[in-house]
Amino acid sequence: MNGIQLRPGPPLLAPRARPWAGLVLACCVILVAVLGVLFAHQTRAGWLDHAIDSPVIAWLGGHRGLVLWLAAPGSTIPAGVLCAAIVVTCLLTGRLNGALLAAASALVAIGLDEALLKPLIHRTYLGSLVYPSGHTTAVFTLAATVTVLLLIPPQPARAGALRVLIPAAALVLGVVVATALIGLRWHYFTDTVAGAAVGIGTVCGLALILDLPAVRRWLARACRQPPVAHEGRSPGARPADSRTARR
Repeated sequence: MNGIQLRPGPPLLAPRARPWAGLVLACCVILVAVLGVLFAHQTRAGWLDHAIDSPVIAWLGGHRGLVLWLAAPGSTIPAGVLCAAIVVTCLLTGRLNGALLAAASALVAIGLDEALLKPLIHRTYLGSLVYPSGHTTAVFTLAATVTVLLLIPPQPARAGALRVLIPAAALVLGVVVATALIGLRWHYFTDTVAGAAVGIGTVCGLALILDLPAVRRWLARACRQPPVAHEGRSPGARPADSRTARR
């Protein structure tokens, strides 16, 4: 790629952050598993969902057009565009591991939802499988990815404020999307909690994997570029002696 030098990039997590990432991953796994056991094969709201969902539905029920717009960032195309933007930004700044984190997290998190958890738990709302919420998973996966990537920015002195504002805005967006999904009666509150846990846990787990020494060595080898030969000359050829060329 002309003008772009791919590099593995700095570690995604600072050494002191890795134990915390492991703890967050464990908490997310436990939360999704416990809620899944509690709500498996249910077709109606439990007491907690009813207590939270009812006022949200009453509050947003008369604004369906607005609520659909608020939920849109979690749908396939907007979330895919945001994910692609993160991947391209990482490639342009030489952070191959960041690009891999963004792309892999989105695919793995949504795959866990659609291929494993929804069929396994089989919780329904108005006839649709709803646990965990895929919209919420998508948004919180992006929010967690941005948060991890901005822990070690390329220019920390100039980007200090953005390191806080961008992840905070992404997390607020995730809460807005989750609230809109409840208002639309597409998901129960606990579906959105599980969706957020799937997204955050997936990012933490993949960040820990990409920071393993063996994986970083593999990325470093993948980023090495072979020497480029000049046109008309084989890579091993030596330039002709100037005296020979004048004869």
